[in-house]
Amino acid sequence: MLNTNHLNTNHYVGIVKKATNVSLAETLIAEAKALHINVSQAAEAGLARAVAEKRAELWLEENREAIESSNDYVNRHGLPLERFRMF
Repeated sequence: MLNTNHLNTNHYVGIVKKATNVSLAETLIAEAKALHINVSQAAEAGLARAVAEKRAELWLEENREAIESSNDYVNRHGLPLERFRMF
C-alpha cells in the first residue's frame, strides 16, 4: 500500500455537494451516530482518501519506467551533483 499521508484531500471542502445514496453497515451507522460522527463528512473524507490513493497508485504505474531508469542511472553513476553535497 502506498503511503499517502502527505496527500491533500481537503481540496473538496466547500465544493458544491451532490446528494447520493450509499449502503453502509447498519451497526457502523449506529455507532457513528452514537459517537456524534457526521456520516456524510466521514464518507466524503474516506472517499477523498481512496481517490488520492488511487491517483498516487496510477501515477506510480505510469511513471514506473522513468523512476526505474533514474534509479538505475544513480546506482551506476552516483548522484549527478554528489561532489557538491555538504553532508
